Amino acid sequence: MTVRVIPYASPHFPGNGQPFDYAAGPVPQLDTVQLDTHHGGCEFLDAEAQLAKYRTLLDRMETCALDAAASRTFIEHLARSL
Repeated sequence: MTVRVIPYASPHFPGNGQPFDYAAGPVPQLDTVQLDTHHGGCEFLDAEAQLAKYRTLLDRMETCALDAAASRTFIEHLARSL
């Protein structure tokens, strides 16, 4: 797992405001998105059009995020300041 940080100073955040997990593997047809719902449950998405939407969202997030090393440094600095 790689953690990447989108800094507060980023001019825009490409998120949709709802937490989600994107599970991907070597067989793209088995990819799944899990959405947390407002009532404490979850919803699973696996239709190609839905997956494409979330892949695009993740690609946009990646362009705004710090790389892995800079993200680690950011988190370490933040933890020390607490």
